[in-house]
Amino acid sequence: MDNITIAVAAVVGLVIGFLIAKFMEKGKASKTIANAKNDANSIIKDAKLEAESIKKDKIFQAKEKFLELKAEHEKVINNKDKKINEAEKRTRDKESQISSELAKNKKLNDQLGHKIKEVEHKNDFLTKKQSELEKLHKSKVQQLEVISGLSAEDAKGQLMESLKETAKTEAMAFIQTTVEEAKLTAQQEARKIVINTIQRVGTEEAVENCVSVFNIESDDVKGRIIGREGRNIRALESATGVEIIVDDTPEAIILSCFDSVRREVARLSLHKLVTDGRIHPARIEEIVKKTEKQIEQEIVEVGKRAIIDLGIHGLHPELVRAVGRMKYRSSYGQNLLQHSREVSKLCGIMAAELGLNPKIAKRAGLLHDIGKVPNTESEIETPHAILGMQWAEKYGEKADVCNAIGAHHDEIEMKNLISPIVQVCDAISGARPGARRQVLDSYIQRLKDLEEVAFGFAGVQKAYAIQAGRELRVIVESEKVTDDKASQLSFEISQKIQTDMTYPGQVKVTVIRETRAVNVAR
Repeated sequence: MDNITIAVAAVVGLVIGFLIAKFMEKGKASKTIANAKNDANSIIKDAKLEAESIKKDKIFQAKEKFLELKAEHEKVINNKDKKINEAEKRTRDKESQISSELAKNKKLNDQLGHKIKEVEHKNDFLTKKQSELEKLHKSKVQQLEVISGLSAEDAKGQLMESLKETAKTEAMAFIQTTVEEAKLTAQQEARKIVINTIQRVGTEEAVENCVSVFNIESDDVKGRIIGREGRNIRALESATGVEIIVDDTPEAIILSCFDSVRREVARLSLHKLVTDGRIHPARIEEIVKKTEKQIEQEIVEVGKRAIIDLGIHGLHPELVRAVGRMKYRSSYGQNLLQHSREVSKLCGIMAAELGLNPKIAKRAGLLHDIGKVPNTESEIETPHAILGMQWAEKYGEKADVCNAIGAHHDEIEMKNLISPIVQVCDAISGARPGARRQVLDSYIQRLKDLEEVAFGFAGVQKAYAIQAGRELRVIVESEKVTDDKASQLSFEISQKIQTDMTYPGQVKVTVIRETRAVNVAR
């Protein structure tokens, strides 16, 4: 019983404690809600106050902005009003100026009308006077006709004939005197121009030779150049067409050929071979081909340097190459490029003295002998002046330059003043003491003709005149010419030379036929 009572009392105590806790929590919640309501009211009140403050600020800012815009608008309107007032003022000024000018014009018109009336009055007076003078003149003429017994037309005719005869006689005397003075003056001026031109151009003259000397460090190199059983020197002569003379001359080898291009190729090839140290037929052919390409490039560079030195511009590349080739050609022993440069300078000076265009004259002087370096065999038959003119026309040179080139040896008619200048300057350059040698040129021409005879036969690949024209070495194509045909070709060429050419001594014809089989191992 006691235990039950205790248990009930414990349960009742727990219930009462729970109820008291619930009541206390409810009170706290009510207090919290009341506090939250107070805070919310305070926040709303603060927000309303802040909103009112912001509203007042925005209204104030809007008013300020409105006032600024209003001030700017008024300023713009004032500026426009000011401009309108200025324009109105200018318009009023123009109107007043126009009014004053109209008043002046009216006054001038009145004065002009008065002057016109005065002129008309004077014109009427002069017309009357002229008619009176004509009547008086007619009466005087009639009186003279009666006195002289001639009509006015007859007297006029006789007077005109007399005046014509007198004028003709005086004119003939004046013309004769003028012509004689002009001849004397012209001769003096021509001599002066030629002498001044020659004096202003002084060049050194050196006659071209057909021999070049290749210097070596020691005579041991000669044996390597000759090679075993002479195969190296034969390969070099065959590739270049130059006769190589190896004799007892210490530390020197002689290269002999009438063609200076071939001689230069042989000299440069020898230099490269000796420097490199590898001398054998295959290497020789390789070096010779590279050297030929190098010479072609050097020809172009020489042509460019020549036209730059002379101040000539706009020359076609083919003509530049032809100018460069002139370095390796000679005319009567005179270097062709040196001669052409000298003629160009002489032409420029003489044209300037005569009041002509010196640039065109220098251009024609430089190009006047380009026909002496033909590209193909067929062009050799054409006179060099005509061939040069055809090249100049082909590559766009002016008519004055083309005519000067073609007419400098009188093959065609001269059509401008540049042509005789080129002809005279060409003669001046060639007439210098020691400039030319006729014998050398004829000798070189004979060697060229000797080579041309060989090229007239089928199957001939190369032909070289060596031993000063005493031997003609002919290289044929092995596919087209057999061994038997080679012997027959040698005989036919010798007979052709014997019948068609005049030469001292005898000419040995050597036909070389070589067969090669080339394969590459990879």
